[in-house]
Formats: sequence, structure tokens, C-alpha cells
Amino acid sequence: MQNAKPIRFKTITEAHRAFGLPSPEHPLISILNYSDLQVPENVDEISALFDFYYISLKRGFTNKLFYGQQTYDFDDGMMYFVAPNQILRGAGPEPDDDLSGWVMLIHPDFLWGTSLAKNIKKYEFFDYAVNEALFLSNKEKNIVNGIVQTIQNEYRSNIDKFSQDIMISHLEALLNYSERFYQRQFLTRKKSTHKVLEQMEELLNDYFDDDDLANRGLPSVQFVADSLHISVKYLGSLLKQLTGQTTQQHIHEKLIEKAKEKLSTTELSISEIAYELGFEHSQSFSKLFKTKTNQSPMEFRKLFN
Repeated sequence: MQNAKPIRFKTITEAHRAFGLPSPEHPLISILNYSDLQVPENVDEISALFDFYYISLKRGFTNKLFYGQQTYDFDDGMMYFVAPNQILRGAGPEPDDDLSGWVMLIHPDFLWGTSLAKNIKKYEFFDYAVNEALFLSNKEKNIVNGIVQTIQNEYRSNIDKFSQDIMISHLEALLNYSERFYQRQFLTRKKSTHKVLEQMEELLNDYFDDDDLANRGLPSVQFVADSLHISVKYLGSLLKQLTGQTTQQHIHEKLIEKAKEKLSTTELSISEIAYELGFEHSQSFSKLFKTKTNQSPMEFRKLFN
């Protein structure tokens, strides 16, 4: 699949027009049924960038979707979240696809003056969802679809001074349920999440075994996330759920493991070990070692003499 230049949609009205739909009933929020969209068939690639939030539950689509760092098959009941200025890319539908589901478009201006304007940033799946879609059970789909239908009914009724607050409250409920379902997914999709743990373990082992570690310095959380092709927030959430530790704690654990190996099997000085492990100052190494083990490096070494 080649990278086509993305089409940018600045307004929800532009998105409606592109899909062959009439103007939206509300200029800042709209829910579209995929069965109503006029999507070109047999297109090699569709690439789009939106200036608004894009939340979708799609079914009956046999091609693949690429967003963030991964490609996904559309399993039944897969939900995904795209923040403004993220690129969504994929092949067009096949002629025999029975495309169904919905997409909700929410312009950031709709959130101004509400608690969600600030709080929406706490929903990390708008960052890491570009790497991990949400797979829903039938029960979860029914909950999500019910909330979406309520929001649509609200903006289709007579708009009054209560309408925005009511829709925002339901939108927050949708996001909160999605957060709950993501947390469940971290625990149930063990195959994929454990694979990330294995990859991180291998990455850190290779990093700390590198003879050039003194020049490279200690690995950062950003480096680990980038190397695994996932976001910092997603990696942190996954590790917290599965291990109860942060990414930084995992890095420190691997560092202490390597330090203990050098302290117990070599005659290098504490300063030399600190340097080989990427520390500029041996005092920083000794302080971290004492914090993690309740022993100074020298006290630990004496156990083997």
C-alpha cells in the first residue's frame, strides 16, 4: 500500500460533502451510518486527515486499516479513536463488503466551555488508540451503540440551552465506558500485550549489553516506546496494568540487574561500572542503586568477597 497524500477535512460539513451526504444537522457534531456513505470502490488507498475527533465502530469491512504504527483487520466490533491531525489510511471497501456501523465526528469547538474541553486529554486512547484498536464484546457494543443513539437523538431534536450539556454528558459516558473496556482489553488480550513485554525485555537486554553504552547513555522512556513503535502513554498504561510498574521502573530494574552482574563478576571500580552503564557521575549511579536495593554498590560487592 503506497502512501497517498492525505485529504484534509477542516469541517464536518466538508466530510459530509465528500461522502455524498447532505449538510450535517449540527455543524460541530455528527453521527454517520457507514451504510449511508458513498465510498468509492476498488480504490487502492484512502488517506484522510481530520481537524476534528473521529470515533468509529465499523463492521463488515474486509480490507485493512492503517493508523499509527500498525495495520488492523476489521474484526467484528472493532472500535477506534482518532484525534485531530492524525492520519487515517486504508484501502477502500470491496464490492461484496456489507459495510455497517457508525462514525462520530466531533469538532473541538463543540467542547469549548465544557469540562470535556480539558478532560478529553486524559483519555489516553486518543494517543495510543492509533496503535491499539478496541475490540468489543456484544454486550459492550450494545452499551456503546445505545449512548451513540442517544446523542444523535438529542441533536436531531429541538436544540436549546440544555442540548450541549446533555450531549457532552453522554459523550463523557461513552469515553468512560471506552476507558473501562480498554482496561479490560489489557488483561484479556494477553497474547499481544505479553508480546510487547517480551520485545521490551529483549530491547533492554540488547541495550545494556552494548559495548558502546557509555557513549549512548541510559535509555529513555521515549526511546523504548519509539523502538517498540507504540506511544509513551500506551506503553505506560500497558505496563501499569500488567506489572504495576512504570516504563522507567522497568528500565531501572534492568539497569540494577546489569550493575549487580558487574559488581559481582568483575573487579571494575564503582566509577568504572557507573561509566560503563551510561552514568556521567558515579554519585548518581550509587544513589539510584541504594534507592533500589537498600545497599550501596560497595556493600553489595562485599557480599561476594
